[in-house]
Amino acid sequence: MRRGGRRGTASRLALFGVAGVVALLALAQVLLPRIAASVISARVGRYGKVQSVSVEAWPAVKLLWGSVDEVRVKAKSLAVEPAQAAKLLWEAHGVSSMDLSARQLRVGSLQLTDATLHKHGSSLSGVASATETAVREALPENFAVRLLRSEGGQVEVQASGALFGIGAAVNAVGMASEGKLIARPLGFLVGGIRLTLFSDPHVYVEGVGASIQSRQPLTYRLTMSASLR
Repeated sequence: MRRGGRRGTASRLALFGVAGVVALLALAQVLLPRIAASVISARVGRYGKVQSVSVEAWPAVKLLWGSVDEVRVKAKSLAVEPAQAAKLLWEAHGVSSMDLSARQLRVGSLQLTDATLHKHGSSLSGVASATETAVREALPENFAVRLLRSEGGQVEVQASGALFGIGAAVNAVGMASEGKLIARPLGFLVGGIRLTLFSDPHVYVEGVGASIQSRQPLTYRLTMSASLR
C-alpha cells in the first residue's frame, strides 16, 4: 500500500508539474507578444505618433531570444533622419516578417505620404508618395529635378542648379552602387562625379524607382529595395 501510495503521489506531482508548465507557456503566449508590442511601440513612438502595433510569435518564449514571426506597425506620422531609419531597421533584423505603414513620413528633409515598408527575411521593400512641391522643398535652393524615366532599379532625371558643380541643366541618374544610394550626372565630362545620398553598413541598397502617380497635383510614387547585412 505504501509503494502504491508513493507512486500515486509522485504521479500527481508530475501531473501538477506538467500542468504548471503548460499554464506558464499559455500565459507567456498571451503576455510576451503584448510586452514586445509595447516595447516596439515605445521605440517607434520616439519618432512620431504610433496608432497600433501587433506581434506574433510561436512559441512566444522565443521572443526572449529576440526572434519574432511577424510584426505590424501602423503610424499616423513619423519623422526620422536616414541614420535613425537605418537603426530602426537593423533593430528589426530578428523579425521574420514586418509591415510598417505611415500616413505621413518625413525622412530627413523629404516629406512623404502613404509610406509602407515590408520586410521578409533580410529583404526590404519600401513604397511612398511625394508631391513635386515636397521634392522641391527637400532640394537645395535654386536646384530642381524633372523625372525622365525609371527602369532597372535606376531613376533618371534632368537636374538644374549647381549640385554637381555644373551651372547648366544636366541629366543625372539615381542608382544603387555597392549597397549605397548614389546620384551621378551623365555625360563624357562629368560622368566620374558621384554624390552619395544614403549609406549604412547594415542596409544594402539594391535599387530605386519612381513614377508619376498623379498630375494634379504632380505626385510621384517612389520605391526602394534593399537588404539587411
